[in-house]
Amino acid sequence: MSNPRKVVIMGAAGRDFHDFNCVYRDNGDYRVVAFTAAQIPDIAGRRYPSELAGGLYPDGIPIRDEAELESLIAREGIDEVVFAYSDVTHIHVMDRASRVIAAGADFRLLGARDTSLKSSLPVVAVCAVRTGCGKSQTSRHIASLLQGRGQRVAVIRHPMPYGDLHKQAVQRFARMEDLTEADCTIEEREEYEPHIAQGSAVFAGVDYHAILDRAEVESDVILWDGGNNDLPFYVPDLHVVVADPFRSGHERTYHPGQANVMMADVVIINKVDSAEPESVTDLRNSIENLNPGAQIIEARSEITTDSAEPLAGKSVLVVEDGPTLTHGGMAFGAGAVFAQRQGARLVDPRQWAVGSIQDTFDRYSHVGAVLPAMGYSESQVDELRQTIQSTPSDLVVVGTPIDLGRLVPMDRPAVRVCYELKQVSGPSLDDLLGAVLVSR
Repeated sequence: MSNPRKVVIMGAAGRDFHDFNCVYRDNGDYRVVAFTAAQIPDIAGRRYPSELAGGLYPDGIPIRDEAELESLIAREGIDEVVFAYSDVTHIHVMDRASRVIAAGADFRLLGARDTSLKSSLPVVAVCAVRTGCGKSQTSRHIASLLQGRGQRVAVIRHPMPYGDLHKQAVQRFARMEDLTEADCTIEEREEYEPHIAQGSAVFAGVDYHAILDRAEVESDVILWDGGNNDLPFYVPDLHVVVADPFRSGHERTYHPGQANVMMADVVIINKVDSAEPESVTDLRNSIENLNPGAQIIEARSEITTDSAEPLAGKSVLVVEDGPTLTHGGMAFGAGAVFAQRQGARLVDPRQWAVGSIQDTFDRYSHVGAVLPAMGYSESQVDELRQTIQSTPSDLVVVGTPIDLGRLVPMDRPAVRVCYELKQVSGPSLDDLLGAVLVSR
C-alpha cells in the first residue's frame, strides 16, 4: 500500500506484541510507528527487535512511555491507536479512547477472531475476571487432572518478556535451572515454578505462533495459562474463567474481564469458603445474566503450608504475590490470611521499604500491612531483600507461589504458604476435560 495507515499500539510487553504479530507484522496496509508502555517498569525506551518485527521493520519498532501518546499522535500523524493491555477498568479504557480521539486518531480494540491462533491439539484456556482471582491455582489443578488422564501437558503462559526480546522469542522451562539460566524475574518464577514442580513443561516468550509450533511437538494437550486477565491467545476447546466474590461487580467493570465471562464455557466462582454468601450469590446472578449458557462451578481456595512452625503470638512479615496486590487491586493474599488465622501479629513493612519498593507502596496505596514481592530487575530484587531484612519480625510468611529464599536470602525463619483449588459444587471439572479430549 502506497500510503499505509500509521499505527501506535498501546501495551505492557504482552498482548501488544501478540497483536502486532497477528495483524500488523507483514501487513503493508499499516505501519506501526511505536508501541507505548504501561503497568510494567523499565519497558519504555527499548525497541521491538527487527528479528521479530519482520521485513517491513528493518530497524525494529521503538517502545515509548504511554505519557507520550498525544505527542506521538501529533508528531507522527498517527491514524489509529490500538489498545492492547488488560486488567484495567472500563473507565481506564475509555479515558485512553477519549485522549486518542481528542488528539485526532481512531481508537481500536482487536478481538479474539483476529488474535486467537488455532492449534492442532486440544486447547484448555484458563483466564480470569481480575488478577488475583485464583487463575494460577486453577491452572495447576487442571494440569494435574489432565496428567491424571495420561496426557502430556504443555503449559503456555501469558507473556512476560522483560529482558532481551529477541532471545525470549520462544522460551521453554522444564527444570528449575532453566529459570536461572533465563534470568527470570520474580513474577515469571511465580507463574512457572509451580508448573515445573508438577511435571509440566512451560512455554512463554514473544512469538506465540512459534511457541505453539514448539509446544505441539512434545505434548498431547495445550493448557493456556492466561495472565493479567487477558483473552486467550489460542482458540479454546474449553474456556474456563475464574471469578472472585471478593470483587463481585468487577465482572462488569473491567477489561477484558467482562468479555472473558461472556465468552466462557465454564466460570469458576472461587474463594466461596471465605467470601460472604451474599457476595457469592450476587456474583452467580451476574454471571448467569452475562452468559446464560456458561456452566458454573464453585470452589474453595484452601491454604496449604509445608511448615509446622507455630505462629501464634509471634510478629510476622508477610510477603505476598506482587501482581495480586498491584494489578489485581487486592490488599492482602494467602500469607496474610494464613498468618491471621494462626494468631500472628502482622508487621507493617512500609516504614522500612526502600527504593522502588517504597515507590510501589506510594503508587498502590490500597495495599495493607504486607510486602509485595516485586522483582522485575536485579536492583529491585536487592531492594526487596533490603526491605525484608530491615523489617523487624520473628518470622517471614511467604505467600508467593515460589521458594523466595532461592532469590532472597532470609535472615530468620520463613514459612511458605499457597492456595490450592478444591471444587465444591457444579459439574465435574474432570468430566468436562474428559469430554474435550474425546471430542478432539
